[in-house]
Amino acid sequence: MKKLSAILILPVLIVVAGCGSSSSSSSSASTPAATTTTSATKPAKAAATKLSVSTATVPGLGVILVNAEGRTLYTFAPDKKSKVTCVSSCASVWPPVTLSAGAAPAVAKQIKASLLSSDANPAGGKVVTYAGWPLYTYVGDSAPGTASGQALNLNGGLWYVITPAGKVITKKP
Repeated sequence: MKKLSAILILPVLIVVAGCGSSSSSSSSASTPAATTTTSATKPAKAAATKLSVSTATVPGLGVILVNAEGRTLYTFAPDKKSKVTCVSSCASVWPPVTLSAGAAPAVAKQIKASLLSSDANPAGGKVVTYAGWPLYTYVGDSAPGTASGQALNLNGGLWYVITPAGKVITKKP
């Protein structure tokens, strides 16, 4: 019986040991892990991380931009296609799509690489842009493929989805 108890407890200890506090961001990008070296090994080169922007068809809106998890990406009209203006409490409802240090935005099919870039985030770091528009997700979207933030007038302005051609869609779904 002692042996059976030990066998059952060991996996629990491994799971508990693997748990810890972690933070997450609104993007799918991650920071490469640090590597340690000894005199017998050469340092490993950290691979550049990529944040993926893709497309999905959303009923009533057509083909729009989404993140790697299929979450709808939005533009904020007050940004005026030039800079991030959704900060502080606004950014807690509409998290900007941020890049980790050393990360770069990556494109999937139908995305024009020439329209994908990043701008400075007033809160620090970089925010992914498309056709000049900073991109955001919406905490009110319940699942991938939903766009419940479309045409909402919330947190100081209107929110709209954007097409792979860089056109902002202003109609309600």
